[in-house]
Amino acid sequence: MKELRLGFIGAGFIARFQAEALRNVRGAQLAGVYALKGAEELAAQANKTGIGDCRVYSSVAELCKNVDAVALLAPNFVRVELMEEVTEAVRAGAELKGIICEKPLGRTVAEAKRLVDLVEEAGLPNAYFENQLHMKCIQKALQQLEPQRKSMGELTLARCAEEHSGPHEGWFWDPTRQGGGVLSDMGCHSIAVAWYILTPVGKPLTFMEPVSVTADVALLKWGQEKYRKQLLARMGVDYAKVPAEDFATGTITFRNPETGQLVRGQFTNSWMYDKQGLRLLMDGLGPGYTFEVNTLRSPLEVFIGDEAAEAVLDAESALEKATASRGLLAVQPNEADLYGYVAELEDAVAAFTQGLTPLATWRYGLEITKLCQASYMAAERRETLDLTDGNMQAKLEGYTSLIAQGKGAEVLM
Repeated sequence: MKELRLGFIGAGFIARFQAEALRNVRGAQLAGVYALKGAEELAAQANKTGIGDCRVYSSVAELCKNVDAVALLAPNFVRVELMEEVTEAVRAGAELKGIICEKPLGRTVAEAKRLVDLVEEAGLPNAYFENQLHMKCIQKALQQLEPQRKSMGELTLARCAEEHSGPHEGWFWDPTRQGGGVLSDMGCHSIAVAWYILTPVGKPLTFMEPVSVTADVALLKWGQEKYRKQLLARMGVDYAKVPAEDFATGTITFRNPETGQLVRGQFTNSWMYDKQGLRLLMDGLGPGYTFEVNTLRSPLEVFIGDEAAEAVLDAESALEKATASRGLLAVQPNEADLYGYVAELEDAVAAFTQGLTPLATWRYGLEITKLCQASYMAAERRETLDLTDGNMQAKLEGYTSLIAQGKGAEVLM
């Protein structure tokens, strides 16, 4: 079978992670990249690691003409513009078999709807990349507990967290470009995987109906003067003028439309986790059974003493968002596989080459965007929102959070 030739639009952190994941995927190669910066380096990485004869293209249109499928991996604030260029390329004759969009689909509901309209106008099979749905430990837990779920009843509480010490690039810290703070950045992960965990066996991703949401957001580290100076130097954004939350938590209630049973998904996200590095923590509780995932529990640990610390390799080669180069370090031998990147790429490749439907499409990404924005609105209003109210859904379509508008001081300070 001919390999699917993938093209990346964007060459930043997530593109490099996906390129690493592609080393584990059969039936696909990285054939091209378009990006304003980093494209040459990403192409060199692809050629060195043998994942494809990767070429750098000067435009989205040229990339689309020379690959089979493209992945939107560029920053949030240019996604709509880039998708418009992809749509134009398809109109001009580019024969794409599919398109991928990295989370979040949109910074607002209106933006996410625009992307869905564009991809459907172009007639492109599409995959929404939410890697945590594909994590093997989540998939295996749900599979292993399937007999209990059928005999005892489904999971009724899911608690999901993603935490680390903060993003790599400056634009992530700017809420007017990123779309918010940690809730926009990582809340989409935790909300999606909680919804997924609570979905009964054999039902589609959106089977459980969102009923209500309550949430809270906060900027907790800003009050520490030393940290404030480090933060400003790191991101180049004046948080005193445009603050964004570094902590978010909330609860979404879902209803089973067949039985009427109410279940709850809790999410917690922060850029405050100054420990080993990135931690994903999920658990699911049902009647008489439970499961738990903690990605910092690794079969490999390394200890580096002070005298030896000068010779340490890049700390992030051991763990994403690693914050230390000495002491007891957790090392994940294959992070790309652990976090679900490999499986989501395999899912998309199978969908685009065999005419299958991927686990998550852009329409599902739109629903996740709605829940993220509803969480922001609930935090602003300091009340529980009724998601079954048609008027509330209409308000969400025209909503941009105060934090995303650069008015976060009204909420956070």
